[in-house]
Amino acid sequence: MLSAETLVKLAKQEITQLTEEGCDTTVLEEELEALAGAREQHLRERLTDFFEIARRLRPDPHFPYREPSDLDGIRETRPDAERWTGDVDEGWLHDRLTGAWLGRCIGCMIGKPVEGKGRDEIEAILRTTKSYPLDGYFTAVEALPDGLAYKPGSESCLIPNIDRAVRDDDTDYTVLGLILMEQHGRGLSSEHVVMEWLRRLPFMRTYTAERAAMRNFVNELAPPESARWMNPYREWIGAQIRPDGIAYCVPGQPTLAAKLCHRDARISHTKNGIYGEMLFGALISAALCAGDLEACILRALAEIPRDSRLAEAVNRCIRWCADDTSWEQTWKRIIQHYGHYHPVHTINNALLCIMGLLHGGGDMRRSVTIAVMGGLDTDCNGATVGSVMGALLGAAGVPDDLAAPLNNTLETGLSGIARLQITHLIDRSVAAGKDVPAG
Repeated sequence: MLSAETLVKLAKQEITQLTEEGCDTTVLEEELEALAGAREQHLRERLTDFFEIARRLRPDPHFPYREPSDLDGIRETRPDAERWTGDVDEGWLHDRLTGAWLGRCIGCMIGKPVEGKGRDEIEAILRTTKSYPLDGYFTAVEALPDGLAYKPGSESCLIPNIDRAVRDDDTDYTVLGLILMEQHGRGLSSEHVVMEWLRRLPFMRTYTAERAAMRNFVNELAPPESARWMNPYREWIGAQIRPDGIAYCVPGQPTLAAKLCHRDARISHTKNGIYGEMLFGALISAALCAGDLEACILRALAEIPRDSRLAEAVNRCIRWCADDTSWEQTWKRIIQHYGHYHPVHTINNALLCIMGLLHGGGDMRRSVTIAVMGGLDTDCNGATVGSVMGALLGAAGVPDDLAAPLNNTLETGLSGIARLQITHLIDRSVAAGKDVPAG
């Protein structure tokens, strides 16, 4: 049972979320204000009514965006675009997946020490260690100036302590996505994802939207209601970090990747939260068979609603990156226009990924480190950018000095899976991809 304090917190966040979706939340604000000072039992009863009212609210008719959550609605609102596919042979795919798996692990490890920190704080840490601009893993520091918080020097995500890719939800979901594709292929359903989560994911190693969804599963709420009830995090970044393991198994098939990612995302997210997973799933699938990054980004945009907030933001960011001479200029524009979103929202973090990709000059190291130096959800964004660039460049695009410290080892927090060899994950992804027919 959730505490009254937690329920009030969720109610406040629900108001913010609904406002961002274009809903008039006056009735909810008045209801919450009327509950100030109420006894716990009365508070619980009234907040149940609060969330039922919230569930029924719809965007104002004049809201300028169209943002369905169902796949048919999403496909009806996609832009007119060429939806190309590509073929890959086994040798090519093995090379590209080597880049993608290593890139995801490396990017996550680079961003992990400064997760949740802002750009200014990250820069201050790097300047203290005389390592600005960032060009690799963060290093252990004996002492920092007052006011700067940082990982202890013994942390295993810092040089010289790195001897594996340490456990992180950004890679747990990648392994879980691969497991789901091995088991179900293109027949993957939302119900399959729910059951595998309940089997594999420790509850305390889920966060925000995923934890809310897990709570709803236990209370027998099925998708899509599991993504909606008492879940004000449904447009946050959680689904955007989950497409990789699925997309690795459908190379060159962005539309199919987006469809399967929708089945995954809808159990915990709605609207732009879903689109984030579909966008990057399609992008990774495209990158595994292509060599033009911008063409892959545009191909991915063809899978999400053209009139969504995410599509508008990504298209803006593409133009900014083309106009700006430095990533710092683009970063300022992103924060100016989208800094009002929570630091782990889908939209602002997606833009930092696009910024890193387009200002990275085709180089994995530079792309990942730009995304991480931008702040917000640094391990998520580093992992996503590393995965895309690895898929695009293959093994040759992975810097040896970043791959070697991982010792071919990925640690997970999934039940029954402690450590895995990255090369084995690559082989499994190639094998799973063979069993997924084109379509």
